[in-house]
Amino acid sequence: MSKPADLGSLKIGSYILLPVSDQPDGEPCRIVEYDTSKPGKHGAAKARIVGVGVFDGQKRPHVGPVSMQVHIPLIDKRVGQIISIIGETIQIMD
Repeated sequence: MSKPADLGSLKIGSYILLPVSDQPDGEPCRIVEYDTSKPGKHGAAKARIVGVGVFDGQKRPHVGPVSMQVHIPLIDKRVGQIISIIGETIQIMD
């Protein structure tokens, strides 16, 4: 699940779904670098971001106009206590 947002409204530390060739929906990444350029003679302002993959830790650069619509993943963060770890199964109580 995701919601749309403008590329220019993102900040360092926020999450974004960056396009990847083998995943049509994109890879969830945390933004670690964000830079914008001013609008000039050859078009609108551009935003350059570098995201680190949440699952694989791989850096993914992306460049686009600040008005470009991107998808922001909806992340539900909760605090919990680990009750038990049995093999590959973890029981958590919130």
